[in-house]
Amino acid sequence: MKLALDDFYDKFNQSLILHIRDSQGEPIQAALEAMDLINTQEVQAILGPRTWEETSLVAEVGSQNQIPTLSFADTTPQWAAERWPFLLQASPNQFKQMNAIAAIVQSWEWRRLTVIYEDRDSSATRVLPHLSNALQLEKLKEGQGRVFVVHLSFGLAERLFEMAKRENMMGKDYVWITTDPITNLVHAMNASTISKMEGILGVKSYFPETGDRFLDFRHRFYDRFSLEHPEEDNHEPDIFAAQAYDAAWTMAIAMRESNQGGQLLLEKVVLSDFNGLSGKVEFIDNKLVPVNIFQIVNVVGRSYRELGFWSDGQGFSVNLNENATYNSSMKALGRVFWPGGPWNTPRGWTLPLSANPLRIGVPVQTSFKEYVNVEYDPLEDNTSYTGFAIDVFKETLEQLPFYLPYNFYQFNGRYNDLVEQIHLKNFDAVVGDVTIVSGRYQHAEFTHPYTESGLVMIVPVISKTSNRAWLFMKPFTMAMWLLIGAINVYNGFVIWLLERNNCPELKGSVINQMGMLIWLAFNTLFSINGQRLHSNLSRMAMVVWLFVALVIMQTYTANLTSMLTAQHLGPTVTDIETLKNSNAKIGHCSGSFLSNYLVDVLDFNRDNIRTFNSTEDYADALQNREIAAAFLEVPLANLFLAKYCKGFTMAGPTYKVGGLGFAFPRGSPLLPSITEALLKVSESGRLRELENNMIASAKCQDVETDKETPSLSPNSFLVLFIMSGTSRHINSCSSSIHSACG
Repeated sequence: MKLALDDFYDKFNQSLILHIRDSQGEPIQAALEAMDLINTQEVQAILGPRTWEETSLVAEVGSQNQIPTLSFADTTPQWAAERWPFLLQASPNQFKQMNAIAAIVQSWEWRRLTVIYEDRDSSATRVLPHLSNALQLEKLKEGQGRVFVVHLSFGLAERLFEMAKRENMMGKDYVWITTDPITNLVHAMNASTISKMEGILGVKSYFPETGDRFLDFRHRFYDRFSLEHPEEDNHEPDIFAAQAYDAAWTMAIAMRESNQGGQLLLEKVVLSDFNGLSGKVEFIDNKLVPVNIFQIVNVVGRSYRELGFWSDGQGFSVNLNENATYNSSMKALGRVFWPGGPWNTPRGWTLPLSANPLRIGVPVQTSFKEYVNVEYDPLEDNTSYTGFAIDVFKETLEQLPFYLPYNFYQFNGRYNDLVEQIHLKNFDAVVGDVTIVSGRYQHAEFTHPYTESGLVMIVPVISKTSNRAWLFMKPFTMAMWLLIGAINVYNGFVIWLLERNNCPELKGSVINQMGMLIWLAFNTLFSINGQRLHSNLSRMAMVVWLFVALVIMQTYTANLTSMLTAQHLGPTVTDIETLKNSNAKIGHCSGSFLSNYLVDVLDFNRDNIRTFNSTEDYADALQNREIAAAFLEVPLANLFLAKYCKGFTMAGPTYKVGGLGFAFPRGSPLLPSITEALLKVSESGRLRELENNMIASAKCQDVETDKETPSLSPNSFLVLFIMSGTSRHINSCSSSIHSACG
């Protein structure tokens, strides 16, 4: 402040008198000193209360006498401006600093933190609700949270870290983040104090320590401070010195422009707008505008490292030059020395020292026992929990880097009610075939799905060969039949042409020759008749054609045999529109979310929906046509089809729904670790192995007991019999007519 008034005199040739009083940090003493300055020295402004307790009493005195008061307290309550209109906060507002701390917490994905602060609004006394003594600190130690944000005055913070060191809370897994009041003084701490803070992260307001103006200030400050306080080890100016200089300069300029005190002086101060040593000097609602850049430091040993910076709206950067690269994550600043160990990032939480095993709810009313099976043994008085979901959960816990005790508890009710038990704190987690749906997020959060997601329709199968009477035509296409017929006719024509001079039967009327031509065309398919052919050319043509005909007939026979004996099955229903238009009954698992989904999303009539409790009930209902289709989630459908592999099939599209997952309380610090461990189980192939073992254990049960090759009925040859009978009938009628006419 003296340097600021010296500079003011050098520039304007006008001197201002600075009256200094030391309240020793006592609020009452500060108020008395303020009254004395006003009454005896007739001061026009008051600068410098450092704490809010002092500021509140001095502001009362200043407002009563219309004396502007510039406070250096780091925080001022929202209601202070209305109560004390002559109070101005000369230190930057700290809410932007909280954004910087939030960015740090988000960078390391810590989900739970504890803020330790002074309750400055309740009274003018120092209150530390959570840390009044070592016993309260021990309670924090027993909790799960290991990330602490410390927003205290330096004196309280010093005692806090001394107690934390004594309680072994400055070791592994702990995270300590300090704010401006502490971090701004870290450079001036003695070795004993800073050694108790090893590993902490500090956030402090940044001010540029460059430029001719600051370097000149720094040089003069160093000389005067070392002369007046030779007992101090550190003589360098910090941000508090820069703020004091700016406050004195602000008040001096305002007094020069107003030439009087009171309300006019206050208005001139509020209109201040310039770049000071500590940054921008501008008041909004009687408070200095917030700082937009903060420096991140890390205490290591008996000193500290400057890691980098956080800029509002841009993120973290190693430096602030024009080529600076910004990142949303603090990890871009490099490695951090954490409490208790060099570089391993703390999880930010741990199990409480007095933690009981997790209470895990398991559904009892499951349709698929292969997923979850709860059985009680009355002889042993023991309940066993088995199944795919249980195995996956146990494999997941083995991937955790820490031991997690747990106990299973059965729950006999709907799945929505089971998940709600987490919100009601009856369970700490839920394990089973629980689907991840949005409606359940109001009570819990879920891990990554451990199964394929989707909803499918299961329907019975029927034979696709409905018109078996014409099945003999199916082995060849129409083009093939026409080609065979054309070649036969052409081959008969060639034989007739080559043999007509040697065979009297091939002569006669046109009708007779056409009949013989057709006879030769098809007769050559079934007999060689080589002894009746007189020309070698005829025999050569016949041999080549018979070879081709043999290949064609063998192929036809094999293809027709396959069609007659093999069952070609297809779904009875191919889409949900058919079900809705026919008002058909459908089914799903009891207790699941599907009832509302089928009505609200797929637009089924609720009266047509049935629920079932087991795979056997599904199979019986589908086979007996009680329902036309069953809707199952993909993993359950795969298991059902593995068990009933010949009677049912999937049909229609797959509807997107969440897969199966494990549920935990909202904001649970366990959830990220469990999800990461579950992904490790999946990526290692162990999850696929467990699923394959479950599918393999489901032995196929054919709903049709007759497994022999189906017998062929007359329907398979009906058209052939009709053609044969018709031709004979026509022949006999023609013969009778010919005899009658003859």
